[in-house]
Amino acid sequence: MRVLLAIDGSKSSAAAVRAVARQINTARTAVRILHVVEPITAYISAAMIPHYVPHVEKIEQDRRRQAKDLVERTSHLLRRAGFRTSEAVEAGDPKTVIIDHAKKWRADLIVLGSHGWRGLGRFLMGSVSEAVARHAACSVEVVRTSPRQRTQ
Repeated sequence: MRVLLAIDGSKSSAAAVRAVARQINTARTAVRILHVVEPITAYISAAMIPHYVPHVEKIEQDRRRQAKDLVERTSHLLRRAGFRTSEAVEAGDPKTVIIDHAKKWRADLIVLGSHGWRGLGRFLMGSVSEAVARHAACSVEVVRTSPRQRTQ
């Protein structure tokens, strides 16, 4: 079985990692850990914050390095649990990248956390897990956390 585990460093993402370790048999299971770095330009523009423009490339490099570290730590944790793992860090829109990556990698299952956004937050941020569940070519497990767990 091929499991694409999409992570973002959040508490709901950590719950998704735990769900994979707890629910999935390690025998003949390959887990690809994917983190999608959304470009800063997706949510801010030079007109909004002009004093950040000279620093955008450095900020993007730091974000990619942090993403790589997160993916490596998660991969190490799952390898210790007995899984075969591989790692990927990509840039772009998380919804699109996760769906496309799963299709190219021929994933049997996508596992990701749900932030539990409601109302305006959901409207502004969108729901990655909802979009992936609706449009992925394979099965999707959305791991939810309680509101108390999200704020801890």
